[in-house]
Parts: sequence; C-alpha cells; structure tokens
Amino acid sequence: MSSMAGRTVVVTGGTGGIGRATALGLAGMGAHVAITGRDATRAEDAAREIRSATGVQVDVFLADHSSQADVRRLADEMLQRLPRVDVLVNNVGGYWNTRHVTVDGLERTFAVNHLAAFLLTDLLLALLQQSDRARVVTVASHAHAQGRIDFDDLQGEHAYSGARAYNQSKLASVLFSYELARRLRGSDVTSNAVHPGVVSTAFGADDPGRTQRVLVPVLRPFMKSVERGAATSIHVASAPQLQDVTGCYFTNSQPRESSRRSHDRNAATKLWHASADLVGS
Repeated sequence: MSSMAGRTVVVTGGTGGIGRATALGLAGMGAHVAITGRDATRAEDAAREIRSATGVQVDVFLADHSSQADVRRLADEMLQRLPRVDVLVNNVGGYWNTRHVTVDGLERTFAVNHLAAFLLTDLLLALLQQSDRARVVTVASHAHAQGRIDFDDLQGEHAYSGARAYNQSKLASVLFSYELARRLRGSDVTSNAVHPGVVSTAFGADDPGRTQRVLVPVLRPFMKSVERGAATSIHVASAPQLQDVTGCYFTNSQPRESSRRSHDRNAATKLWHASADLVGS
C-alpha cells in the first residue's frame, strides 16, 4: 500500500457512509485528513474514530453544502487552517424524492451533488495548485448514464422526478470532472471521477422514493460495504501510478468508459458557464 504521509486530504461528507470510510482509509495510509459534515456530534465522533484507529491528525469543518454561503465560509476556514491541500475528494451528495429548494432558491439535488463541488473546487484550486501533484476526485455514479442535462429546466421547476434529478446531477459530476481536467491540462492537478458501486448506506433515507422504501431492504444484503464502496476513491486519491492520469472515470479501481453524453464537450462547456452563473463565480 502506498504511503500518504505528508499529504493533506479533504473529504467532503466525511462524517458517515462512503466518505467516512474514505477518510479512514486514507488516514490509515498516513494522510492528514480534513472532513466536512453538517452535524457537530457526528463529525467529532468520526474524527475521534479515525484518530483512534490511525493516530493521524484529523481536522473537522462544519458546513451545509446546500448553502453557497456555507461552502464559501468552509473554503475560507480551510484556507486559514490548512497549510496545504493535496487531494480534494468531492464526496458529499444525496437523493431527494420530492423537490426541495435551498436557501439560495436552487433545487437541492443539483445544488448539493454538483454545484457544491463546483464551487468548493474553484475556491480551493489555488491551494491545490501550490501542491506537488494534487488530485481532485469527484464521486459520481453509473446513474449518470441515465442522466440528461436539461438546460431549459436545470432546477426541475417544470417537471421534477427524484430519479431524474439525481441522474442529471451525477452526469453533471462527470461532465464537470472532465471539463476541469481539460482546463487544468498541463498543470500538476489531476481531475477524475469515480463510481463507488451500489453501497449499503443511509442514502436517500431523509426523503425516500419507492425504490428506497421497497427494494433497498431486499437488496441490502447484496450491496457493497462502505469500505468496498470507498476503495475506488481511495485508490484514485493515492495510487502512485495515477499521479499523471486525468480526465478518467473509475469503477472498481479500474478506468472504465463513461456514457456517450458525458463526453459531450459542448454540454460540458455550457454546464460550466451555467454553474459559474449559479454560484456567482
């Protein structure tokens, strides 16, 4: 196993599920880990577990990724407290069966799963560029293959479906990851997307759809553990042989071909500009 000693890794949504397992795995390789979460008690519990298991430094940052003001405050705190960031794992995400609107007036799925990562990456990019061979790892999903970016209704105001909103957000994650890689080509920062697999977590529990209520209990014994789900993120964040690999999509720690729509450069550029407008950057 490669060493991550001397490296600082930020894992968003690192207080539970795949994010917590990702942070624990990278800390076990010697990385200084910074985790984000909404709940102070859960965040401190996660940090205590990681410190106890690995003996490495763990920093906790509290933020609600559905709020752009919170993401901006989060970035400011990280820039003040962290002398370096070598890896950013954009892990935070969720599924909501009914349409929710954030404090910024945006549809929650798109705001949390895509715009939060877009904004935080932009705000931390200068610090990442100061690192020696930094990496941005964005957690996507094979659900992106069923996604379509509806530029006429990005916020699901005219027609909302939890599954459609989620699939769109994950296609946005892959498009963002690829476009970031193109924009950073020639620099020492790589950008890759990962699919963790179908993992047994509390995903979607706040506002479950029929699939979560009916099928998940039946399928849960066959789902991946959070540790197996985190394995690809850990691999892409740390593997020495990937230090120059960028613009790729990984599943089961192997590069795989993503959907045809995810390679649409015109859509990626249009999404980038739309996202920049929505976050005011």
